[in-house]
Amino acid sequence: MAAARLCSLPRRALCRHVLGSVRLQRGYRGDSPTESGKDVLEIPLPPWQERPDEPLETKRARLLYESRKRGMLENCILLSLFAKENLNRMSEHQLNLYDRLINEPSNDWDIYYWATEAKPTPAEFENDVMAMLREFAKNKKREQRLRQPDLEYLFESPR
Repeated sequence: MAAARLCSLPRRALCRHVLGSVRLQRGYRGDSPTESGKDVLEIPLPPWQERPDEPLETKRARLLYESRKRGMLENCILLSLFAKENLNRMSEHQLNLYDRLINEPSNDWDIYYWATEAKPTPAEFENDVMAMLREFAKNKKREQRLRQPDLEYLFESPR
């Protein structure tokens, strides 16, 4: 009789009946203090620092790498294609602005939302490179942007 009654209960009610007051928690608590009320430990990122003595070719190579290796696929595609099209013709000042743009914000979604104009860009990132990225994100040529560019273009002679 009891088994028939349990089988007729909806899944949630069955779990509540079987598990009783057991609470299941999701996420990794890490070393987060229990009084913080946070389920996940937040790890602070080191502050962005400008590299004034970095040679331009090294900076371009680093920015290309950092444009390709993001925390989210949307930015990997957007920034790697933007870098392919623009890094080689950017001035040193523009490279520094781009470096700050992709490395200072701690949340990649912020960069994506600013580039796609889903959220307003903060004043400290509002510059000509951000305008270039916003224009690029509009994809006025209707190019198919489904993956990052292959790296063979690095070995082609400039046009």
